[in-house]
Amino acid sequence: MRILIVEDEIHLAEALTQILKKHNYSVDTVHDGQSGLDNALSGIYDLVLLDIMLPEMDGITVLHKLRGQGMATPVILLTAKGETSDKIAGLDHGADDYVAKPFSTEELLARIRAALRRKGEVLPEEGLKFGDLELNTNTLKLTCKGKEMKLILKESELLELLITRKTAVTSKEQIIEKLWGFDSEAEHNNVEVYISFLRKKLTFLQSAVRINTLRGVGYVLEAAE
Repeated sequence: MRILIVEDEIHLAEALTQILKKHNYSVDTVHDGQSGLDNALSGIYDLVLLDIMLPEMDGITVLHKLRGQGMATPVILLTAKGETSDKIAGLDHGADDYVAKPFSTEELLARIRAALRRKGEVLPEEGLKFGDLELNTNTLKLTCKGKEMKLILKESELLELLITRKTAVTSKEQIIEKLWGFDSEAEHNNVEVYISFLRKKLTFLQSAVRINTLRGVGYVLEAAE
């Protein structure tokens, strides 16, 4: 799961980043409304944490523009305590939820899980299944017919992406944007390396699941009968 934090309080943004990474979310952070809008419109994020009081463009305006362009990405507003009018405006403009500062880590994580659940995503703690595979994205453990193997983080993120896209073909560009970020210097060979790593581990586990390559298009998972 990739989360965008739009927060101009640098220390808070850094703290949120560390908390979310500790819980196996991929995180990007920007500190003004215009950058938040530009990043969110890329479509690579599963959820946006959006502060209301931002330089260049306030959070309500960012939210209004996102929804106006058809972006359904869940948005949780970070609001000042007691600012009821901001909360109402945010919900009226399509926010999925809000958290009043200061907030507890447990509350924020619970609200993130709830927003993702409403979106219909498979949450990390519930596990992901495809064919004879089961991936636990919290522990990074991949299980197949009783055999278990620990993945590194990027392998887990890549397999999670392929599983959640099911039979849809995923291009190298989509993988780079999702795993490394749209402004990353990662190249196609980075993707090829991790695809190779995953294929070797699927072979070791004797899984019936294969990562098929559609030349010039991308990758797709297939579970043999």
